[in-house]
Amino acid sequence: MPQLKPLVGTDYYLWKYVPSLAAAIIFVLLFGVITIAICWRMFRTRSWFCIPFALGGILEILGYGYRIHARSQTDKVVPYAIQNSGILLAPVFFAASIYMVLGRTIRAAGGERFSLIRPNWSTKIFVSGDVLSLMVQAGGAGMMVSSGNQNLGQNMIIGGLFIQLIVFGFFIVGTAIFHTRMKRHRGPGLSGRGFVLWRKMVNMLYACSVLIVIRSVFRVIEYIMGSDAYLLSHEWTMYVFDAVLMWGVMAIFFVYFPAGLQPPKNDNESLDLGGHHLISHRAQKP
Repeated sequence: MPQLKPLVGTDYYLWKYVPSLAAAIIFVLLFGVITIAICWRMFRTRSWFCIPFALGGILEILGYGYRIHARSQTDKVVPYAIQNSGILLAPVFFAASIYMVLGRTIRAAGGERFSLIRPNWSTKIFVSGDVLSLMVQAGGAGMMVSSGNQNLGQNMIIGGLFIQLIVFGFFIVGTAIFHTRMKRHRGPGLSGRGFVLWRKMVNMLYACSVLIVIRSVFRVIEYIMGSDAYLLSHEWTMYVFDAVLMWGVMAIFFVYFPAGLQPPKNDNESLDLGGHHLISHRAQKP
């Protein structure tokens, strides 16, 4: 029978509870199925910019898989560190692909003039912020496995999460400005059906972004409250405010998968978006 044990050679406990076997197995299966489905769509449509998103799914599987392994080794650092890092860092990889989807959607819809920042620059800025968040959180996660650096590790994770929240805040504002301007002017070359498809893509970005923001706010509150507070001491909160939300992000991304987000190559070429077409601006000119 698994027992809660202190770190080998100390009286410090890495875990505040024995991880649930059933919950970990359920989410390994859930994330496994949705990750395979997303990889299938990615390879089928050659949407290589979605690779970071797929990597995020793999990290979720790794994280919850190692919770199963850690259940009988609550006194070992390595299982704890791997599961914590996988679950903590996976949303950063989701965010990287989400940022790239916005830039590609703007270019594919011919809406560069309605974007707050040029699409190529917005992708670079948001992804750079994402990488910075990843580095800070990863450093904090490494510190967390050392009992002597718990406070520093928690502070670094909080800082990385704040960076992610700030970047996501700007991203949502930028998306909203682009969305508002496009709805007002309808952009070049967008017919009724094409506009509906473009709007669905932006709505997908909203939905995924909001879920990741809620999860990040939860994580910030969790670490600010401390390791002995209710949130870090009760496992159900992580599953409700992290696992469920991140699986929701992956499910939404799969349903509204951003295939075909490439701008027209010439005046007479149309854009294939999920089996439908957006006609290029110049192709519609009389």
